[in-house]
Amino acid sequence: SNSGKTTLITKISYTLQQKGFKVAIIKHDPHDKAIFDTQGKDSWKFYQTGAEVAVLSNTRTTIFKRSYSSIQEIANYFSNFDYLLVEGLKTLPLPRICVVRNKIDSNYFDISDTLAVDFNSININDLPKNIKILDLNDIETIISWINDNATHI
Repeated sequence: SNSGKTTLITKISYTLQQKGFKVAIIKHDPHDKAIFDTQGKDSWKFYQTGAEVAVLSNTRTTIFKRSYSSIQEIANYFSNFDYLLVEGLKTLPLPRICVVRNKIDSNYFDISDTLAVDFNSININDLPKNIKILDLNDIETIISWINDNATHI
């Protein structure tokens, strides 16, 4: 929470769309509210980038649908995209970027493939040595990592 995940995804979405790519975003809602398109909320911010957006929770998927959908079903729904960005859903076997800003939560290191770090707020000596570290503010390098590590669904 408050690490900069939404800001990073928003910047990536804007950048990719400026390059002519179509972007879809899936946000996981572990609190089962699945609130969509409320100004200031993550899903609203994602939608403002021009991307297609779905919010998944345990009992519903918010695309004005009242039943659960798997990530594959949502990906099929958003069949016309170049990039599918997923926020949350830690149990899925997807390449993961852990966003680190202001504080370090080592609980995410084991499920992350790389760290996107705000070097202005974190001491690099406090970061693990066995995981790739990217500059949170270097969107092009992060997109390059995504291109090199993305899975195809």
